[in-house]
Amino acid sequence: MNTAAHAAHHTTGQPAGPGSRPEPGAEAAAPRLGRGTLLLMSVATGLSVAGNYFAQPLLDVIGRDLHLSTGTTALVVTVAQTGYGLGLLLLVPLGDLLERRRLAVVLCALTAVFLTVTASAPNAALLLTGTALTGLASVAAQVVMPFAATLSAPAERGRTIGTVMTGLLLGILLARTAAGLLAELGGWRTVYWVNAALMLLMAVLLRLRLPALRTTAGLRYPALLRSTLALFAQEPVLRWRAALGALTFAGFSVLWTALVFLLSGPAYGWQESTIGLLGLVGAAGSLAASTAGRLADRGLAHRVTGVSAFLLLGSWGLLAAGGTGGAWSLAALLAGVIVLDLAAHAVHVSNQNLVYAIRPEARNRLNSAYMTSYFVGGAVGSALTSMVWGLGGWGGVCVLGAGMAGAVVGVWVAEWLRRRTPRG
Repeated sequence: MNTAAHAAHHTTGQPAGPGSRPEPGAEAAAPRLGRGTLLLMSVATGLSVAGNYFAQPLLDVIGRDLHLSTGTTALVVTVAQTGYGLGLLLLVPLGDLLERRRLAVVLCALTAVFLTVTASAPNAALLLTGTALTGLASVAAQVVMPFAATLSAPAERGRTIGTVMTGLLLGILLARTAAGLLAELGGWRTVYWVNAALMLLMAVLLRLRLPALRTTAGLRYPALLRSTLALFAQEPVLRWRAALGALTFAGFSVLWTALVFLLSGPAYGWQESTIGLLGLVGAAGSLAASTAGRLADRGLAHRVTGVSAFLLLGSWGLLAAGGTGGAWSLAALLAGVIVLDLAAHAVHVSNQNLVYAIRPEARNRLNSAYMTSYFVGGAVGSALTSMVWGLGGWGGVCVLGAGMAGAVVGVWVAEWLRRRTPRG
């Protein structure tokens, strides 16, 4: 973006005071983001997204309690994903138009309200409505993420993104385990009541701890949405990184969609409660987020992406060996899950670090564009897995996943070659 364009996207802070900070002109001189505030933002992102995953291990219990058909119960997951996707596209760009602290606080509070709708739902209509609206508002996590990146010093942005991303990933991974434990204690509604209370607490704490921050995009809302889509045409780095993110998350979704089929099938014969614990293995992947962020701060984001791309490809060899059952097969499967999770999260954090650096004044729109692509990739991966499993079983799924990983390697190599040319 040229100098004139940067000037056109001027920013205005809140009135001077202890809770105000201009953005983004003097980013390099901005005070360092405090550890306590960073931890709070990490917890808030994890709790925000967790509400979209509580239902997955509880579908059978919810269906029996509300007397729902299997097809209606399955819609709970679908509407949560749909709501989240719409939030990425329609709400996240508002961070470049509205005061960011207020937007984050309002979204957290709305998430709490919609969780109570789900918790008190007497029928399918209110259950699905509450779930869809919770997914819509839960993109608070994707407002907090670029907020944290903006508040951090440029030299520490990667570490900050990695830390907040770790919170988000742990929220996703631990949501299923927490749902099972709370449901045993007080029924499936307890899960949603507890999360609603925690989200309300997050709204209060974010209001008290975060500084006011406003970016003036100089656009009305329809133009803001159009400008989000226009970023794909204007920013090559966004195009490359969106492609890498979509393909990586597609492969990630291939694994976690098919894993349930494999482990509950004849090769392993695990119960659903045991399968749910496997999500804890994936928590190891969250460690990669922080490490990848620190490496990005040292200017190694492109190398991290390359190494991770080849690890993704190699992980499918381990996963293929894990499809037969038995001790050695299980060891290979677990190793493949850990390697794939580590690599996928490292690619994601490296992508975000590079995308956020493109145009600070459009950071929320960039995040909206990138995360929408990322989310679409995951949805496509899940849909393809369902078809491939029926045709080729675990072997077919591994070929599909390896193909996705091979595409990630190919895109990274193409981007690397482009960067090495004088024009690139």
